[in-house]
Amino acid sequence: MGFSITLDGAAHEVEILELRPRLKLRIDGRAYTVTGEQQEEDGRHRLEIDGRPVSFARVHVGARQALRIDGRTFEAVLVDPRDEADAAAAGHDHVRAPMPGAVIQVHKRVGEPVSRGETLLTIESMKLQMALAAPRDGVLAELKRGVGETFDKDEIVAELEPLDRAGD
Repeated sequence: MGFSITLDGAAHEVEILELRPRLKLRIDGRAYTVTGEQQEEDGRHRLEIDGRPVSFARVHVGARQALRIDGRTFEAVLVDPRDEADAAAAGHDHVRAPMPGAVIQVHKRVGEPVSRGETLLTIESMKLQMALAAPRDGVLAELKRGVGETFDKDEIVAELEPLDRAGD
């Protein structure tokens, strides 16, 4: 699985092809080999990209990094695809079953506040157990299925409501 790096506002797709013995990356479809990272006494770093020496300095600024290379400063932000998927689901008011199966455990009760990522139900399909999590913070408004009840793929098994609407 790859990830994205935003460099000065432009997104670049990165895929790690090999970690050892040398780091090999594919960035925007082009392969690179990275070797010999060293840290200098003054905080600068040195490495080789496809045999070409590159010196740089970097500093963390929250989730971002500022990179100084060849007299220019760049801002880099790592974009994890799991974070993008979570953000896309953040507005969802329901939890869908990813496959047909049955509920084997209920972890939350209707009316209870839930946090994004917190397990609501555990389901089983073909002997595979999977936890279904809240896609966002809210209140568990409805459980469509209880322990032992079955459901189809993509069926809504739980509904959420925003914290500020709870009890209306």
